[in-house]
Parts: sequence; structure tokens; C-alpha cells
Amino acid sequence: MPPTTETPERRFRLKERAAAAGVEFAAGHKNMMQLIQLRWFAVIGQLTTIAGANLVYDIRLPLVPMLQVLACLIAFNVASHLRWHEVRHVRNTELFMALLVDVAILTSQLYLSGGATNPFAFLYLLQVILSAVLLRPTYAWTFVLVTVVCMAGLSRYYLPLPLALDHERGIESLYVQGLLICFMLIAALLVFFITRITDNLRAGDAQLANLRQRAAEEEHVVRMGLLASGAAHELGTPLATLSVILGDWKRMPEFSRNPELLEEIGEMQAQLKRCKTIVSGILLSAGETRGESSTRTTLRTFLDELAREWQASRPVAAFEYDNRIGADLTIVFDETFKQMVCNVLDNAREASPAWVGMEALREDGQLVLRVTDRGPGFEPAVLAQVGKPYNSTKGRPGSGLGLFLVVNVARTLGGTVAARNRPEGGAEVTIRLPLATLALEKESA
Repeated sequence: MPPTTETPERRFRLKERAAAAGVEFAAGHKNMMQLIQLRWFAVIGQLTTIAGANLVYDIRLPLVPMLQVLACLIAFNVASHLRWHEVRHVRNTELFMALLVDVAILTSQLYLSGGATNPFAFLYLLQVILSAVLLRPTYAWTFVLVTVVCMAGLSRYYLPLPLALDHERGIESLYVQGLLICFMLIAALLVFFITRITDNLRAGDAQLANLRQRAAEEEHVVRMGLLASGAAHELGTPLATLSVILGDWKRMPEFSRNPELLEEIGEMQAQLKRCKTIVSGILLSAGETRGESSTRTTLRTFLDELAREWQASRPVAAFEYDNRIGADLTIVFDETFKQMVCNVLDNAREASPAWVGMEALREDGQLVLRVTDRGPGFEPAVLAQVGKPYNSTKGRPGSGLGLFLVVNVARTLGGTVAARNRPEGGAEVTIRLPLATLALEKESA
């Protein structure tokens, strides 16, 4: 059987399905907690109704069996609270079963108190509406069928309720009063709980939309990475050829006797070496030059070397680097981490060629890198969409991808990126990365 090709589209669909499942489970948990809360209202309501019927209206009800049913409801709700307090993922099937238990309790109480002749039999409508909101269509229609069967059964099998159906007395009729109380109860509970449930559903939809956007952005990064890797492969041969030609030129008498030409050749070789380093870094990040692209070092060493290499290879007038991380830490990083920081520094240098600053410190178990400049700052429209692709005012093809890649690399490492305009002028980009994702957890034996 041929192996399944893992295409970018397939990976994107799998991520989307996983995100949708996670959001559905999270919304299901919130809705289950709403049902548990509603069930406590039902316990209070049933106790109040039973007590009022016996003490106020002198209606004799089978107290012992009704209280036993009520005790079962309380026990089930306590068990549900304990279970779903620990388990966070709730499937639609489990919501359906929980609603079926509520219908069984209501049916038992109605059987003991007049069946379909009880004015509170219309509480079935509350259960049906909740099922329509919470459940998938198949489950909702099944629930409708269950409630119809229960109502039909209660119209034939029930213990008589000593309550006169004297509708002609209007509001003075106990049956009409019961209908009025049932209506007010259903209306109040629907408004209270349906609004909260719909808020949960809206929050779930918003979260799912955000996760889909994030999956699409990550897929965009993957495609760009594949393109960069391919370009790096293609650039390897012409860069090697140029390196050989420049070496030959440097040894030729026509060039060796001309100091200005030798200086220019040296500058060309330095820039060519930088290009080859960039290409090697791209391939190293893709894991194509070795089996792994990670390197073992310390946090202070990594940051100091990064700052020194960046300052030496970029024409910036002044670069202020302040390393205040405190105690050193053994870490493992790959080239993408280094490229992410350099990308932020490059953006700052482009906006402020005269001065760039970088500060490194530790806060609450996180590595915090602040890159500042004295340029014009971010435009409000750009600042509101930080991390989105092609979000730039430079007006050049491909501009706006730098910060987009930075945000996605930081997100992959479990961190965040924030940008703001400084009150004294210029911009500030802050990268926060959990040290746990960088630290070397276990030394090799």
C-alpha cells in the first residue's frame, strides 16, 4: 500500500479539524457547567413547589417517592460537577445523555403528581429548547421524539393530582396559577441561560476563527520556508563560483598592484561570505546540512555572540546592547531563533540607521528581548495588525513579512511578540520566550 503524501493542504486540513474539535470540546464543557447550574435551580424549584403545594394549598402529594427522585437528581448533579470539574472535554453525546437524565427526572416527578394534567408539564418545552441550542440536529430531533413519547405516556399513566381543572375561575384557579408560574419560570430561565449559552457559542466561534487564521498563517510560513530552502539550494552553486572567481582576481597582477581594487574585492568577498552564511543558516534551519539544526550553548553566550555578529555585519552608527539576564543558563537553540532576533534588529536599523538598542533580561521564567529604535515609529494601522503578512507601509513587494515571521517563530516556541511606539519617539518590539522551551532539560550521559 503506497504511503500517504503529507501535502501542505492536508496538514492544514488536519490542523483545522483539530482546532474545531478542541473548540467544540471547550464550548461543550462550558455548556455542561451551565446545565449543572440549571439543575440546581431545578432542585430549588422542586423543593419550593412540593413544600408550597403541601403547606400552602393543602394538596397531598406522595412526598416520600418525590423526595427520593429529588435526592437522585441531587446525587447526579454532585457527581456531574465532580466529573466535569476534572475533565475539560465534553462531547455532544455527553450533553445529550445529561439532558436525557433531566427528562427522566422531570417525567418521574410528573408521574407522581398528575402527569399531563400537571401545569408544570410544559417544562418539557424548556428541555426541548435547550436541546435545540446545545445539540446537533440529529440529537435534537431524537430528544424531541423522547419528550413527545414521555408526554404521551404521562397522559395515560400517572398518579392523579387532586387539583380541580376549574378554568372558568380565571386567575383564581389553581391550575391557571400553576400555568402562569410555569410560564414565568420557563421565560426567566430561557432568557438567563440561553443568553449565557449563546455567549459561549459565540466565544467558541471566535476562538475557532482565530485558530483557523493561525493555522493559515503557519501554513503560509511553511510554504515560505520551502521556497527559501529551495532558493538556498539554487544559490549554492553560483555563490561558490563567485567565490572562486574573486579569489582568482585577488591573485591576478592587474588587481594585486591596485590597492583600491584589492579593497573592493575584499569587500565583495566579505559580502559573499555573508551571503553564504545566510544560505547555510537557511539550510541548517531546515535540517538539511545535518541531522539536527540545534546547537548547545549558554543563554549569555548566545546573546552576546548574536549582538556582536549583528553589529559587525550591519552598517549601524550606534548599537547599545544591555545584557541583564543574571544567572546564565544552558540552552539549545536553532538558527530560526537567531534569525528571528536579527530580523527584528534589521527592521529597527532600517527605521533608525543612527541608533538601535537591544535589552535582554529575565522576567517570571521568561527571556525578554526589547529592541528599540529612534525612528518614526509604527503607523497606527500597522500597529493594530502586528504579525499579519504584508502588513507594512514600505510599499515594496514582499515587505511586511519580517515581523510576520518573527511572530510565528515566537509562537512556535511558546512565546509572544508585542510592538508599541515609545513616548519619547521611536518604536519598541518586545519578544517574550519561556526559558523552559530553550533550556537544556537533561544533560547527555
